[in-house]
Amino acid sequence: MRQLNIAIIGQGRSGRDIHGAFFNSDANGGRFKVVAAADEIAERRQRAETEYGSDCAVYSDWRSIFDRRDIDLVINSTFSYEHYPVTLEILERGFNVVTEKPAAMRADEVRRLIAKAAEKGVMYNVFQQSRFTPYFDQVKKVIASGVLGRIIEIDISFDGFSRRWDWQTLQCMGGGSLYNTGPHPLDQALNLLDMYDVMPGEGLNVFCRMDRVNTWGDAEDYVKLILTAKDKPLIDLMISSCNPYPCFTYRIQGQYGGLKGSMAEMEWKWYDPAEAPAQKLIREPLASEEGMPKYCGETLKWHSDSWSGSGSAAFNSAVDRYYTMIYEHLVNGAPLEIHAGQVVQQIAVIEEAHRQNPLSVDFMLPEAEE
Repeated sequence: MRQLNIAIIGQGRSGRDIHGAFFNSDANGGRFKVVAAADEIAERRQRAETEYGSDCAVYSDWRSIFDRRDIDLVINSTFSYEHYPVTLEILERGFNVVTEKPAAMRADEVRRLIAKAAEKGVMYNVFQQSRFTPYFDQVKKVIASGVLGRIIEIDISFDGFSRRWDWQTLQCMGGGSLYNTGPHPLDQALNLLDMYDVMPGEGLNVFCRMDRVNTWGDAEDYVKLILTAKDKPLIDLMISSCNPYPCFTYRIQGQYGGLKGSMAEMEWKWYDPAEAPAQKLIREPLASEEGMPKYCGETLKWHSDSWSGSGSAAFNSAVDRYYTMIYEHLVNGAPLEIHAGQVVQQIAVIEEAHRQNPLSVDFMLPEAEE
């Protein structure tokens, strides 16, 4: 089995705690080996030497990896606002790249990265692993089964109550709930719509309201995003740090029933039209046998089903499936189920949402303040 050599830029919450943790886990199965790690913080470099082993070189400057010829894949886990320029430079040097979300701050930047990867003959992909979570698989299975009939509305909620004061609350660093949390549920939403070539204002309608509530920065921590398109269900996406009573991750309304559930469990119910009482339109006022006014009423035979999983296991299995996809593509030429072209639409939606909600910029990058 061929082993791919990995370089990770950034050893923070994503670079170490997600990507690095996977490469060091049994799930890796020997397919990947971290041979280089870069971070400006000395303590993180020292930890990387210990955790990845003696074969891993550490660098304070990520550009040092350009001197190597043994790296098969670079993971870009820099600050959000750096994703585009860092990825562009890596691609220019002829390396395959997986970049953390958000892919970029602008849709045109994603397009330029796709073009650069094609020019250099390398792979460019975005870490949208939530597409592979078991709970999202289950949502798609229920919809595809047809038991709910035509889907009318899909509500997706990534919410809770929290206060935040780190760099991801700053607009100048690419922060805010929509750019940071948003790429996960928004990727799922756009996958359900399955019309990736349609941009906002060209057949994809976007309505958004944002607010800043429990943040010490200047970026949003409340997002209500509604997507509509011809012959598609309405999608209501909520990302909020202001909800102490989160109820569901998914709630679906359909022609014959619906679904509700979290990342760990779901239930859905439906009726079979073939089993339902025959009805016809009655124009005259409805009356009971006694001649009293009455409402429509009937007894439907409901069917139900459920699913249960594990929230933490869902995350880990999604990362495994994502990197299995990457491995099979780089080693065996298998097609990518998730590809960067799909992410262009996502970033375009985020851009439109911010256009509708211009927030004051109260902080700048340190070098800009000097």
